[in-house]
Amino acid sequence: MEIIGLIIAGLIIGLLGKFVAPGARDNTPLWLTLLCGIGGVLIGYYVSGALGVAATPGIDWMRWIISIIVAAVLVVAASTLTGRNKRAVR
Repeated sequence: MEIIGLIIAGLIIGLLGKFVAPGARDNTPLWLTLLCGIGGVLIGYYVSGALGVAATPGIDWMRWIISIIVAAVLVVAASTLTGRNKRAVR
């Protein structure tokens, strides 16, 4: 069940990261956005733990915000590395 939850959270976080990332003409494929989202969730949780963000009994807003920021960075990096951004230098 945790793998399914991670995939669903990764998709949501990846799409939010894609929305937050600069560049409206980005055409990164959905599977790459999903991978960036999963990476954002995993790395975001480790970063928030390293920063000392305490787990709460409710929704951990700071962990999710950090995960979205990490996913946005990963989406921008994936777009740049794959060359699928139409604004790239030709």
